[in-house]
Amino acid sequence: MCFTITAFSIFYACKSEFKDNSNRFKEGVFEIPAGDNFVKETIIRKDSIQISKHGNSIDTLSIKWKNNFFYTLKYINPKTDLQKDPMYIQINNVYKDSYDFTVKIGFSKFSQKGTIYKIK
Repeated sequence: MCFTITAFSIFYACKSEFKDNSNRFKEGVFEIPAGDNFVKETIIRKDSIQISKHGNSIDTLSIKWKNNFFYTLKYINPKTDLQKDPMYIQINNVYKDSYDFTVKIGFSKFSQKGTIYKIK
């Protein structure tokens, strides 16, 4: 009996207080900072739509979430053959107001890593 109480006490004391609230990235206003090979991108997400503004371009994409850590983007009106392929985004690390991701375009071997910040 004493062992059971001790084991329960240790388990309860070590219980993780981690709450998965990564669904907070499914809607809102986001920003990907400018890098060496790309300009700053501002993103607005609502429901199943993502509007991306980068440079002088504005694109509308459909977004489909598989779970809180993986989603697919597809251009609604692709302008190039490359934009016809879906983009698969894997969320790698989650922070308070940002997450690190890896994006893969279609079934190619091309992938790129980055960080996206929630600003609203």
